[in-house]
Amino acid sequence: MTIKIGVVMDPIEAITYKKDSTLAMLWEADARHWSIFYMLPQDLYVDNGEPMAHMTRLHPRQDPQHWYDLGEETQAPLANLDVILMRKDPPFDMNFIYTTYILDRAEQRGGLVVNRPHSLRDCNEKMFATHFPQCCAPTLVTASKQRLRAFAEEHEDVILKPLDGMGGASIFRTGIRDGNLSVIIETLTNHGRNPAMAQRYIPEISKGDKRILVINGEPVPHCLARIPAVGEVRGNLAAGGAGVVQPLSERDRWICDQVRDSLLQRGLIFVGLDVIGDYLTEINVTSPTCIREIDAGAGVNVAGLLMDAIVKQRSNPA
Repeated sequence: MTIKIGVVMDPIEAITYKKDSTLAMLWEADARHWSIFYMLPQDLYVDNGEPMAHMTRLHPRQDPQHWYDLGEETQAPLANLDVILMRKDPPFDMNFIYTTYILDRAEQRGGLVVNRPHSLRDCNEKMFATHFPQCCAPTLVTASKQRLRAFAEEHEDVILKPLDGMGGASIFRTGIRDGNLSVIIETLTNHGRNPAMAQRYIPEISKGDKRILVINGEPVPHCLARIPAVGEVRGNLAAGGAGVVQPLSERDRWICDQVRDSLLQRGLIFVGLDVIGDYLTEINVTSPTCIREIDAGAGVNVAGLLMDAIVKQRSNPA
């Protein structure tokens, strides 16, 4: 029997064809002759307690000029779908949260949502990494200017960043000798109202900020090391970093082992770990990327591994 798979995502016409990870997932689903249904977050609704959606049949194509066709539209219960991919990119705002509330209801009706909506809400991508202090460089999360200054004094060279940033936005390398330290702290914490994250600077960033993809607890054997541009401290591709595919190190695999059980318990089937040197820095759960780059560099099919895991999960639910 054909699997009916829905995808909640940003407008498909606006994605970047050459690197979009969701598109790779859709190609794989299409290759398996699954029925694909496309939804924007605003297409989801609840009618008399029933989670519903305005769904459109989607036919992905491997053509950089015309990468999809849309088919018939329908209003249908989300329970009609076997699987729903929640692939809406951040920002993680109230509309994102409302979408997860509706997807909660779909999960309660027996659908498999990747990733579990409750965990999308619960696992802030920077805070979640602090659940594994044995994997992390010294890290502090606080709104206190005094604590942040003391951390900078202790470690001298630090990274400060907001808890809700993405793509390398608003990340500062600073330290106690930086005359701008106070204004950076004031800006990130909104004058002590919002917590920010401080981490000891990891010099190995020069060798890349590694994106490790984990599927149902198991790491893909190769990662994408995002090398900062000259004069940059951020390896994010969105910040101009260059990607190099490389095999996982023993330390990378140890980190994956440390987080595995928690990911499985939380229904986080597709996750992107960010690792600099020997240290875990973030756990990306909302819409992990880098499938296409790893596929091209390592000759693997990450989306195929993901769909295999989805089939297995559907056959053997927890």
